[in-house]
Amino acid sequence: MKNLEQLKNEFANLSEFLIAIGDETRQAIIIALLEDNACNGLRVNDLTEVTDLSRPAISHHLKVLKQAHLVDFRREGTKNYYYLSHNISEIEQLRQLLTHVSDIIDKEQ
Repeated sequence: MKNLEQLKNEFANLSEFLIAIGDETRQAIIIALLEDNACNGLRVNDLTEVTDLSRPAISHHLKVLKQAHLVDFRREGTKNYYYLSHNISEIEQLRQLLTHVSDIIDKEQ
């Protein structure tokens, strides 16, 4: 039971992150940011072309991704460039969670 309590806590800690990566539009944004030249960042206009969404919709999704620590931005004058964050602590936590789930499943077999 202790393992299951730990899993419950790990899921709770990753809830915002899992919601952020679970949406198809946000997945498309993440993939666009992973593509060539995205290291320099993409502007909202670039992302509207990739996703066929409006600027307000892209801004909303970027806000969710920023809150989940997946995306960051830099400002150049009046322009914002969005890029994938180098903070991978949530990704490491997800990896650990999946390992714990696998371990529990392996023990039950």
